[in-house]
Amino acid sequence: MAVGFLYAIGFIISLCLALVLTPLVIKLAYKVGAIDKPNHRKVHTKIMPRLGGLGIYAAFVGGYFAIKPFLPEGLLRNYDNNLINAMLAGGTIIVIIGALDDRFELSAKVKLLGQIIAACVVVFGFGIKIDLLNIPFGETMQPVASWISIPLTILWIVGVTNAINLIDGLDGLAAGVSGIAIGTILVMAIFMGFTPVILLSAILLGGVIGFLVYNFHPAKIFMGDTGSLFLGFGLATLSMLGFKQVTMVSFVTPLLIIGVPLSDTFFAIVRRWINKRPIFAPDKGHLHHCLRELGYSHRRTVLIIYGIAAFFGLCAIFQAVIVQSDAANWITFAVICVLLFVLQIGAEFIGIVDKTRRPVLNFLQRVLLRTQQRSE
Repeated sequence: MAVGFLYAIGFIISLCLALVLTPLVIKLAYKVGAIDKPNHRKVHTKIMPRLGGLGIYAAFVGGYFAIKPFLPEGLLRNYDNNLINAMLAGGTIIVIIGALDDRFELSAKVKLLGQIIAACVVVFGFGIKIDLLNIPFGETMQPVASWISIPLTILWIVGVTNAINLIDGLDGLAAGVSGIAIGTILVMAIFMGFTPVILLSAILLGGVIGFLVYNFHPAKIFMGDTGSLFLGFGLATLSMLGFKQVTMVSFVTPLLIIGVPLSDTFFAIVRRWINKRPIFAPDKGHLHHCLRELGYSHRRTVLIIYGIAAFFGLCAIFQAVIVQSDAANWITFAVICVLLFVLQIGAEFIGIVDKTRRPVLNFLQRVLLRTQQRSE
């Protein structure tokens, strides 16, 4: 049986499992009291079941073990098996923490501790860590010392896990953005021939798409922290593991893959710092909140952010392709500069940091005005 066919079968099995299991999770959420009640920060107006991530997780695990017996012998090396086991073990810990939070609303410190434990399982339990980096304008992949690689890996996993959690504010938003990022990783993994990441990405993507049938606006269930934390952990692990040992991919590629949640998190930190609010204090200044304030509908807001996520994904794939060329470093630098400029313009336009501070837009407006005056 062709390996590519097995990947497709794994995707289909996972998708079907998510379609079948999610309605059961809805009933379970109501039964155990894992529900989300409306308040001043939330856009929904009725009680909604959480725990939706349980359906994604079950579909992912079920899809993997369904096709595992049919994988050709020798397809996966020891490192590949460690990668897969790290994803399963760490993901299980994350799902347990998320499910408990969906039911009992754990404190931020307890959730953070659970995420750190899951990250430590990946690093110390299976020896998976960032040990090579492609530094811009460097000739080769540079080794990273253990005293740097271990905390860097843990910080990356915990940071990305929380970034997905922060954008989970509208029906289908976090699941869709995560699905686009997973799809990007899948395309790049196929391009590089990295078997374990192709396998895991295909199966995880199937679960996400199946869940979106029930989560897209108007949603019948929320993914809750069970889903947002699991998808964040999955993206952190796959984006790190898939490309850390491939010399033709620079260190910026994983950042591009998850550009939407990372940039939204960055702007949230800056916004709260400027307004002298606690960094972890929730607010209504995230990207989806700002777009809603501009008058976009719930569905259109989500689709706009999908488009932004897809743009980041295409930039990541482009980066992976061109980084093989002699001018790769300069092209990478140019891509980063353009993206940062576009992000700043977009952030000022929608007021994601501050509604009144628009330094770059004001500067461009003055330049345009002076140009018009000179032409007259």
